[in-house]
Amino acid sequence: MRTLYTWLFRAALPLILLRLWWRGRAQPEYRQRWRERFGRVPARASRAPLIWVHSVSVGETLAAVPVIEQLAARHADWQWLVTTTTPTGSERVTSVLEPLLDGRLLHYYLPYDLPECLNPFIDALHPRALIVIETELWPNLLAACSRRGISALLANARLSEKSAHGYARFPRLTGQMLGSLSRVVAQYPADAERFVSLGLPAERVTASGNIKFDLQINLGLASEAQALAHQWRGRGDAGGRVRPVWLAASTHDGEEALVLDAFAQLRRDHPELAELLLVLVPRHPQRFDSVARLCRERGLNVLRRSDGGQPEPTHQVLLGDTMGELLQFYGACDVAFVGGSLVPVGGHNMIEPAAWGVPVICGPHLHNFATVAQLM
Repeated sequence: MRTLYTWLFRAALPLILLRLWWRGRAQPEYRQRWRERFGRVPARASRAPLIWVHSVSVGETLAAVPVIEQLAARHADWQWLVTTTTPTGSERVTSVLEPLLDGRLLHYYLPYDLPECLNPFIDALHPRALIVIETELWPNLLAACSRRGISALLANARLSEKSAHGYARFPRLTGQMLGSLSRVVAQYPADAERFVSLGLPAERVTASGNIKFDLQINLGLASEAQALAHQWRGRGDAGGRVRPVWLAASTHDGEEALVLDAFAQLRRDHPELAELLLVLVPRHPQRFDSVARLCRERGLNVLRRSDGGQPEPTHQVLLGDTMGELLQFYGACDVAFVGGSLVPVGGHNMIEPAAWGVPVICGPHLHNFATVAQLM
């Protein structure tokens, strides 16, 4: 079954590369560092133990930071390889982990899940163990690690009912993947039970809670958020008015129109919210321009965060079109809507605004964060 999967992946590779090139129109970083995606990286000279952490994008990277920080403090001789698949995740790795690991970090994009891409990558770097954050299961990656005796652990693993049904459609391939895992540390007992139902031996899985709840707001982040709040809302001193701020974060196609409808209704029906500032942050950078156009078509005056400056009273919308600032944005708003939940995406991390004590609004589609939603 894995052989068939491999040949189908090879057949689809031209389309995958074309999509990557297309996404590079809006986000040029997608057209860079292609050698890494084919597994071509410099050989590692050091033979210090190398721990490989794969975190797909921003959310997984932020979740991995406390784990890496604790382990790095206990094992000063370990080196760290962190792979991502997106430029936004890459930016988070370099900005957060490089200072933390002080020269012990290697960072590349994850190679495509093909033996001809994975084998040279692994043989050049010689990792001791692989830690995959959440549920990013790649058949050839896990098989390559298993052949070399590299322990593979799935950390903070979540498996929704929808995803479990999808994996169950390919029992042989799923069984091979799960058989290559040394350990699965699931978020909750329901996630653990779904892994067992797919064939993972029960003794290899435990439930330890969601490490995203370990998020700590340090003084640096709090100061940055406070500075943003002053820019957006005003200080409220000397008789000045404090402007209310509504953040709509990680929105997907179809959600911005609904958010703008609600924004118009709020300002129309509630005179006290006439000065309401909407901070709108689309999930995917390639959609920044189209969302800006949508706002202007609605007659709204838009300021793009990337243009610098601070919102004037004449700006109704601040478009968050920069990378790596969402956590600070949550700390600077009055109310946060977390996207991916008005359309059937499954939701995004609502723990981050909750960590600031900010009221959280979500839509009905929360299957990726079902337990978190129930707890909150």
